[in-house]
Amino acid sequence: MALLAPTGVLARSRTVAPASWNRWLVPPAALCIHLAIGQAYAWSVFKPPLESSLHLNGTESALPFQFAIVVLGLSAAFGGTLVERNGPRWAMVVATVCFSAGFLVAAMGAATSQYWLVVVGYGVIGGIGLGIGYISPVSTLIAWFPDRPGLATGIAIMGFGGGALIASPWSTWLLGQFGTQPAGISSTFLVMGLVYAVFMTLGVLLVRVPPPAWRPPGYQPVAAVSRPLVTTGHVSAHNAVRTPQFWMLWVVLCLNVTAGIGILEKAAPMVMDFFSGTSTPVSTAAAAGFVALLSLANMIGRIFWSALSDLVGRKNIYRCYLGFGALMYLVIALVGNGSKPLFIIAAMVVLSCYGGGFATVPAYLKDLFGTYQVGAIHGRLLTAWSVAGVAGPLIVNAIADTEKHAGRTGPGLYTTSLSVMIGLLVVGFVANELIRPVDARFQEPSTQLPATARTSGADV
Repeated sequence: MALLAPTGVLARSRTVAPASWNRWLVPPAALCIHLAIGQAYAWSVFKPPLESSLHLNGTESALPFQFAIVVLGLSAAFGGTLVERNGPRWAMVVATVCFSAGFLVAAMGAATSQYWLVVVGYGVIGGIGLGIGYISPVSTLIAWFPDRPGLATGIAIMGFGGGALIASPWSTWLLGQFGTQPAGISSTFLVMGLVYAVFMTLGVLLVRVPPPAWRPPGYQPVAAVSRPLVTTGHVSAHNAVRTPQFWMLWVVLCLNVTAGIGILEKAAPMVMDFFSGTSTPVSTAAAAGFVALLSLANMIGRIFWSALSDLVGRKNIYRCYLGFGALMYLVIALVGNGSKPLFIIAAMVVLSCYGGGFATVPAYLKDLFGTYQVGAIHGRLLTAWSVAGVAGPLIVNAIADTEKHAGRTGPGLYTTSLSVMIGLLVVGFVANELIRPVDARFQEPSTQLPATARTSGADV
């Protein structure tokens, strides 16, 4: 109950920044959380050792990752209102405890060869940490950076994409030191859980919320509204889910994530399969390097595209994500294993658009629904991630397993799934085109809003 009604140092009132606080200290606090929980994107490094040591197939070894993404979306949806009410420090503590504990339970499961414990630990308990941690800084960052919401959320959420850039080589090194048998996998999980607990605690200590009615020097909220879709009103989380705009954006996010997460979850074995029959096969170490490159593209895409969205608008930037993604998947399908550099570049573009979609969506929500409960609305929207977290890996793994049983090898394992991803991105493109400004009847009366929301306005 203490976690649900925080007191003491976890109380929201204890995190209000003094007037002299530098707002640029808040993104690093968010990064401490997101760089840690972004380890989820390096799960593919664990797939080969788990499959060989516990006799799993590709679909089974994806279960911890899939459960983690499903629980991420559900915990973000159900916990979004609590995060808004209790503040970022409380949320970051919950995220730290759950994410680290998930690793420890997974370590126990690996040590005893009880795979279900790995799924429960990493996927369920750790997934709660992912969901609460992911949304913990969003509304706080938007409050600190009303003039540049895309840049601010991009900097923080960049960490989630870049987490695997650290975790991929680090977990590969740890597995090399401890071994790829159950005991070695267990030791790797244990070390990672403890180190991440310390690192995430730095964010807990650093985060602050702005004082009431705080604004950046020279910022004029009303003057900032100059583009279509940008509202001056505010919509509650309850009303937001009743609008067609929410569900169109839900479809956009779900399909963009499905198309990216499928390749990301299976990145290491996928690149090895693609070039297995060529004169330049990909080693396990090189495959881990490929995962790191994708993580770099994911990370850079989050800050680059989201910052660009402040200039060109959210709808236009999603046109780029969905259009470029479909085009790059087509390139991979047509070229196959004919060019390793082209394969890598195309995959990196796909992942940059995938990451950009995540980083831009909080600002898109702010444009459509205002700042009143944007964190809670964002949490509800992340249920799209839950669906995509199942659909993407399931499509790629199930089709690849089926093709493998049929005797196909190399790019043939993925031809069908690439075609499916292209189709999904096209549907997402259409859904984005259907988004219009939110009808005023869904907005809250200004007299019922907190003072901070009434003065926040909207911006691009």
